Formats: sequence, C-alpha cells, structure tokens
Amino acid sequence: MKKILIIIGTRPDAIKMAPIIKSSDFEGVVETIVVVTAQHRNMLDQVLKFFSITPDFDLDVMKENQDLYWITIQILQKLRGVLKEVKPDIVLVQGDTTTTFIGALAAFYEKIPVGHIEAGLRSGNKYSPYPEEVNRKCTDCFSDFCFAPTQLARENLLREGVSDERVWVTGNTGIDALFMALSISKENYVFEDKKLNKIMNSSRRIVLVTAHRRENLYNGIRNICQALIELRDKFEDIEIVYSVHPNPNVRKPVYEILNNISRVSLIEPPEYLCFCNLMKRVDLILTDSGGIQEEASSLGKPILVMRDVTERVEGITAGTAILVGTDRERIVKEASLLLSDERKYEMMSKLSNPYGDGKASHRIVNIILKSLGLSYSEIQPFRV
Repeated sequence: MKKILIIIGTRPDAIKMAPIIKSSDFEGVVETIVVVTAQHRNMLDQVLKFFSITPDFDLDVMKENQDLYWITIQILQKLRGVLKEVKPDIVLVQGDTTTTFIGALAAFYEKIPVGHIEAGLRSGNKYSPYPEEVNRKCTDCFSDFCFAPTQLARENLLREGVSDERVWVTGNTGIDALFMALSISKENYVFEDKKLNKIMNSSRRIVLVTAHRRENLYNGIRNICQALIELRDKFEDIEIVYSVHPNPNVRKPVYEILNNISRVSLIEPPEYLCFCNLMKRVDLILTDSGGIQEEASSLGKPILVMRDVTERVEGITAGTAILVGTDRERIVKEASLLLSDERKYEMMSKLSNPYGDGKASHRIVNIILKSLGLSYSEIQPFRV
C-alpha cells in the first residue's frame, strides 16, 4: 500500500490539514501517517482533539522561550529518523510555518516527493510576514506538487519559474475545515465561558480582535491596543473581545493597556469550534492572522487586516478586507466607517469570498491519488 506522510506543527497547520487527513477518498486506498512537530503544543492539541486526529509520531519539540534556531534544528534532526523509518511515497506540508519549510527540506534530503498545500501566496516583503514569507517560498522550491488556493497564487508561482505541470488551483482547505466545524455546530451554540456567552447574547455589537505577528510586537501591539480604547470610547454600543495569543511578548502590552477596561474582554484563544462560532456571531473582525482573513470572508464578516502587507491579496482586491497596518488613526478611521455607515458595511459583507468553496481537500486528494497511479475522481479546479 502506498504511504502518505503528513507533517503538521501549529494550530493553523492542523486546521488546514484536517480535511485532508479525514478525507474519505483516502480510506482503504493509501496509508496516511501523521507526524506532529508540536512547534506550538497546546493550541495544536486543541485542534487534534476536535478533529479526532491521533498522530503516529509526536516530535514534541516545543520548549519555553524557543527561537527559530531551536525549532529548525530540532525538527530537522527528529524528522530524519521518521522519514527513514516510514519511507513514504509522498510528504505533505501546509502553509508557511517553520515546520512546513523544514518538513519539505527533510523530504528533499531523502529524495521524497513533496506536496505543498497553500502554495504560491506572496506578500513581496521577505520580512513581512516574518519568517513565513521566506518559509513559503523555499517550500515551493522543494515541492513537486504546488496546490495553489487561488488563481493569483498560481500566477505567482508561474512568474517565479515553477512549471505549470507542478501547479493546481484547488481553493483553500481552511474553508473546508470551517464548513466541517460549522456543520456539526448547533445554530444556538452555547459558549462554555459564561462571560463570553453573556457577551454574545447581549444587544451590543461585537468587535473581535486577534494580533500576534512577530512584526507587530512591541509598538505595533501597543498601537492596536490604543486604537481599541479609542473605538470603545467612540461607540457606546460595542463590546471588544480580544483573543490574546499565549506569546508573552503579546500578552504583556495587551494586559498592561487593556486589562480591567469596561467593554473590553481579554480571553484565552478559544478552541477551534468555539472560535468558528465566535467569528460567525461577531459584527467586525480586526486581525493580523492569515487564516482568519480567509475564514472571515467566507462568513461574510468585514475584516480589517492589521498588517502593512498581506500575502492574501485576494480579499483586499475583492473588497472583503481592508489593509490598515498598525497605525492607530487608520485603524480607528476604517473601523469607525464600518460601525457607522450601514450601507458600506452591508456592501462589504455581501461580497464574494475569493478563497474557497469547501472542496479543496477533495481536489488535492484526488490529484495525489492520480499521481500514485490509484483510483481517483475528477473535480474541476476552484474558480471564484
């Protein structure tokens, strides 16, 4: 039986790989082996539990105050033994994390074909997002199968000299995961956190915030927090819910500035199903996350992207997202427009989602099956 080895390390990796791992198209046809590096431990484990994924190998590399050197060395060394033992026919990696890049590099060292899910995204700035932009570009170099989520991602790859035969437009598997999660969630979903449940059932409009990127640490995060205070003061009917990343360099300024301020609730990162329902119920999302840009567009939620550049340009072009950086005045201005101009809000929330239709994993799995000479079913490429 053919073997497919899937490598994941972070919460976003797990979310976007889950539809591949759980795909019924693989059942009884290939052996799927799941390796987790646990680059992020707790947030990864939440997603594994939700999707009932039991890793075959757990490298458990995370340590307190880890840096990129540590993660890189540990993953590379530990993957060597796994790849030599399993001898897979193909290795699948996802996205732009250090796990993604090193997983592809290790497979290249063993001369194993690599499939890169979410290939071809580009911001054009190698330091933003950092180190993700370079991680993704290097992974594409190693990849025999580049699964581009959009036509623009495909064009980026072709422009860089990747041959057309190595590129498929599939849509984003993160949308598949979102639809999977919401399909098993009740319409009247009850949040376990009593305070959060009370907020979600209040008459106030909810602004959801996440911010954690390395390039936004320190001054960027502080600017964001000051903008949130200004918004809270300006609109008496809003409640701000800030999901605070566990990174101590994020938590310190956030809690210094926003703790114990009325109508600003600081919460721990919710489990995946909870967060999907949270996004579904809020009115506006402010984030520097990549995946949330895609998910918010799928849910019809206007989103302000608090980054100077984004590798997910499609949402900006389509009008489902606005790039605002971490400038306090710009954040307040654009958020205020959406909170006060009903027509603008309505128009933005009804625009077409450019990121996926929930069938990306089916496309990817069948491309892989075909490449391995196994039975597969045809499915059209994703088009907006």
